[in-house]
Amino acid sequence: MSSNPSPLADRTVALLLKGYAWLPGLVRRHGHPLSTRLMGRPAVAVRGPEAVRFVYDERHVVRGPALPEPVLSTLFGKGAVHTLDGEAHRVRKAMFLSLLTDPGQVADLTEQVADAWERAVPEWAEREEIVLFDEAAVVLTRAVCRWAGVPLEEADARPLSRDLVAMVDGFATAGPRHWRARRARSRREFWAAGVVEEVRDDALAPPEGSALDVIARHRDADGLLLEPRVAGVELLNVLRPTVAVTWFVSFAGHLLHHRPDVRDRLWADDAAYLAAFVHELRRFYPFAPFVGGRAPADVSFRGEEIPEGGMVLLDLFGQNHDEELWGDPYVFRPERFLRRPVERDELVPQGGGDPARGHRCPGEAVTIALLEALTLRLARLEHEVPEQDLRISLHRVPARPRSGLRITVTGK
Repeated sequence: MSSNPSPLADRTVALLLKGYAWLPGLVRRHGHPLSTRLMGRPAVAVRGPEAVRFVYDERHVVRGPALPEPVLSTLFGKGAVHTLDGEAHRVRKAMFLSLLTDPGQVADLTEQVADAWERAVPEWAEREEIVLFDEAAVVLTRAVCRWAGVPLEEADARPLSRDLVAMVDGFATAGPRHWRARRARSRREFWAAGVVEEVRDDALAPPEGSALDVIARHRDADGLLLEPRVAGVELLNVLRPTVAVTWFVSFAGHLLHHRPDVRDRLWADDAAYLAAFVHELRRFYPFAPFVGGRAPADVSFRGEEIPEGGMVLLDLFGQNHDEELWGDPYVFRPERFLRRPVERDELVPQGGGDPARGHRCPGEAVTIALLEALTLRLARLEHEVPEQDLRISLHRVPARPRSGLRITVTGK
C-alpha cells in the first residue's frame, strides 16, 4: 500500500495548474497506487501493465459515468460511444472497429492523407512560411472527409479543421480555449447531424462502406438507428481524432529539428526504424495525461481500497515515462523498439487494454499508419526552421510546441 497524501485535499486545482506533471509528481513523492481526491470524489491513481489490465476490466472500472460534462461538451460529445459500457458499448464500438481497424480502410485513409500532403506542399513552397501544426490539420481534414464520404468544399476545409482542433485543444482547461471548444462542438454537431439526415433522406449518397454511410445506417444494441444528433457526434468521433494526429506531426517536426541524426536515418527508408520512431514519438511526447473511470462496486488494487463510485486514474504520461519500464525514459531513443516488441499494456499513449472489448482508442492503428506516412514525408521535405519559441509546456494540456512549429518550405 502507498504512503498517500492528505485524503481530504481535493487536487483539481493542482491538476489544472500542473498539467502532465501533476499525477507523476504525486506518484514520485508517495508511490503508487495512491489515494487522493479529484472533482470532489475519492480517486486512486495507478500505473503499470497490471494496472492497465485492472482499469480496462469492467468488473473493476466503468468509463461512461466518469466522464465529466466539460469533456463531453468539448472532446467526445454527449451520447458518444465513450459514455457507454457493457453490451451497448460493445455494439457501438464494433462500428468503429469495422472502420478503423480494417487493413483496407486504414490503407485507404493513409493514401488519402499522403495525397493531400503532396498536393499541399507546392502551395506551402510559395509562402514565406507556414505553421506546421495548422497546415497538417488542414491536410488531415481534407483527407479524412474524402475518405469518410463527407462532402467538403475547399473553402470549408480550414474552418472545419480549426473547429476539430479546438475540440481537442480546449477539453482540459477552464479558460478561453475551453469555451472555443464548446462553441466548435455545438456548431459541428449541428452540421454533422444535418449531413446524416441528408443520407437518410437520400439527398446524399456516400460511398457504400464509408464512415458516413456506416454511421448513418448503424443500429445500436436496441435495434434502432442512432438519433441524428448522436450519429453526428459519432461522425465527429471519426473526423476529430484523425485531425488530432496533427499534434504528433508537430512533435515529429520538433524532434527532427533537434535531432538531425534521426532525420538522416529516416531518409534511408528503413521501415523498421520508421515504425520504431513512431512508437518512440508516441511514448516520449505528451498527449493524454491520464484516463479515468469509476468503480462499479467496492474494489481494491494492490491493497488500496476503492469505494463504489470512486475514481480510478490510469497515469498514462507517468507510465510512458516510467524508469522501471523504459530505463532512460527522458531520452528519445527509437532503437529501444528495435530490440523489444511493443507490449500492448506497456506503451499506452492512447490508453490500454483490448480495443475490441474495452475503451482503448480504436484508431490507434490509424494513428500509427498516418504518422509513418507523414513522418517520412516531413523528414524528406526540404525546409528551414526559423528562430522561434519551440518550448513545449507540460502545464498545458494538450501540450504542443508554443509556436506550432513555423517552417519555410524550400523545396518538395
